[in-house]
This record gives sequence, structure tokens and C-alpha cells, in this order.
Amino acid sequence: MKTYTCQCGNTLYFANSQCLSCQRPVGFLSDAKVISSCDIDADGNWIAGHNGQAYRQCSNYAKQNICNWLVPAEIEQNLCPSCQLTDTIPDLSKPDNIKLWFRMEQAKRHLLYTLYKLELPVIGKRHNPRGLSFRFLEDQVVQALYDRELTVQNTVLTGHSNGVITINLREAEETKRLAMRELMNERYRTLIGHFRHESGHYYWDVLIKGSLYIEAFRALFGDERKDYQQSLENYYANGPAADWQQRCISAYASMHPWEDWAETWAHYLHMVDTLETANEYETSLENRLLSNPLNADHPHTASYNEESFDTLIDDWDQLTNLLNSLNNSMGLDDAYPFVINDKTREKLHFIHLLVRPL
Repeated sequence: MKTYTCQCGNTLYFANSQCLSCQRPVGFLSDAKVISSCDIDADGNWIAGHNGQAYRQCSNYAKQNICNWLVPAEIEQNLCPSCQLTDTIPDLSKPDNIKLWFRMEQAKRHLLYTLYKLELPVIGKRHNPRGLSFRFLEDQVVQALYDRELTVQNTVLTGHSNGVITINLREAEETKRLAMRELMNERYRTLIGHFRHESGHYYWDVLIKGSLYIEAFRALFGDERKDYQQSLENYYANGPAADWQQRCISAYASMHPWEDWAETWAHYLHMVDTLETANEYETSLENRLLSNPLNADHPHTASYNEESFDTLIDDWDQLTNLLNSLNNSMGLDDAYPFVINDKTREKLHFIHLLVRPL
């Protein structure tokens, strides 16, 4: 992810709502797709330093401070493009939920940033029934009448269905997410990881389903017509496929071709976003600056090719070795606890050549 510069020269980050040096208000320009500091004119418009255009705050920015995106002043829409995608928010009468909602929206905006950079279609269900929407739901908890123990009813399952991505609110609570990671015997579980994984299911429908790529998909990932529910039950009853380490990026990916795709898709987004961040900070390894696969200065038709994929994989391998070593030096777990085997490399290559302008 890139950083930006305030009019005063201070560095601005994607999550900023104010410059910490000059205290100018800051927002993400939803049309220009950049972070900009602003000056507020006599009419209350936010005048962006980036382009001199007039904006106003998304209503979730102005009223709840949940968002930091701006809407062009001439557009008659109170919500920014990101907040328009949210179909259901948590119950805000509960004190902790506004904090958890903020984390959800922050992770969603991070996902959208990468999708925009890849020039993938991001269309909300408000505009197209086949579009995308998000629901942030929580388990229903009830207290037993006599023993006063809390029991969970109607557990919310994180997942995707027909363009609707549902995320269980507990994933925004670090302690609960870590407890689930231990329970599921996972080495990696993050909020942004959930968003990237579930977006993979949506983009399978958009990019693969019914397309000329379906046979190539099946050759790499398997036949998605395989019974999903049966595969799910088999996975939780018997564990992952014995050979998953030779053909998948994770154990869960071996459950069904759809999950293999979603896991691989998520890892591709991990890669391009983290490499852009490394490039932004001029990270060099072996006297060479790491590449930025999201470089907007080059057309995708030129930059998304065989050579660029080899560079992406090589740079990712070097960067993750460095990240893991740094984490280990601090007594922490590996930042990227995965191995990209030859089969997964083929799958990533398939995705790399697919994510170009339609």
C-alpha cells in the first residue's frame, strides 16, 4: 500500500483522517483513489490538496467516524463507494460494536484499495443484483434462566453467497480470532485475510463461472461441480487431503476446488499489496529494489506477463524470508507461514494473467 504526502510535506497513510503535523483534515478521494489532505472552504466543502476539487465527508465519516473517505461535492450520495457496499452493520446499541464495526470497515477499505489497483470490477448490489455487498453480523447469545450460563444460538458463519459476503463480528476481536485460530489449528488468521478469501469466491463468479477460463480452472484447481457440502463434512471429519502440501497453499484449500481458488486468490492479494508497500519504502534485497506489481504507471496489458510473474514470485520469496526472519528475531511467529509449491505457483500464475482490465 502506498503512502501519500500532505501539503505541509508530512507523510499520510491510508487510515489517516488528519495530518499529525499541520492538523489538516485528511480523506480518501473516492474518485481519484488517493489519500489527500484538505482545506475547508466557507461553504464547508473539503478542498483536496491533490487536485483542488471540492468534496464532502461520507456520512459514516461525519457522523460515526467509522470511515475516512470523501465523496465529490457534486454527487448526491451521502455514503462513499465503500460504505455503500455494506448491507448490514452491527447493533450499535452495544458499546463495543462501534469499535468492531470500524475494524470491519477498515479491512474492507483495504481490500477495495487493492481491487481498485488491479482494476477489477467493484459494483454494489444497489446498482446491480449480481453485484457485491457485505454483512457484519454477530452470534446471538442468550443467558440460561437458571444456571446463568451464556449460550450461543444462531452462530453466524463467515462466507459468501451470490455476491453477499458475511463476516462474523467476532473476527474483529483479536482474542476471539486467535482462539479460533488455535481451535482450527491454523497458523494464519487475520481480518484482512477473511475479506480477501471471501472476495475470491465473489470473483470466481465474476471471472470464471461460465467463462472461457472454466476448463483451465478445472485443470488446475479441480472440478467445482464436486458436492461442496459433502466435501466440507469430509474435511472436518477426516482432515485435509494427505497430499495437500504438494498441491495447495493451505490445508483448507484441499477441501474443495472453490476453497483452493479462494485461498490462492487471497494469497495473490497478500503478495501484490505487501510488495507495493515494500516498494513504497524502497526496500532493496541483493542491491535491487523490490518491484511494485500494482504500479499504475504501466498498463496492465504490458506489466502482467510471464516476466512480471517471475519477478513477483522471486521478490515475494525474498521478502517473506526477510519478514519471517525479522519476526523470529523478535520472538514472534512467521509473518508468512506458507510454502508456495510448484502446483500453487501455477495457480498463482493463472490468477496473475487473469486480473487485467476486462
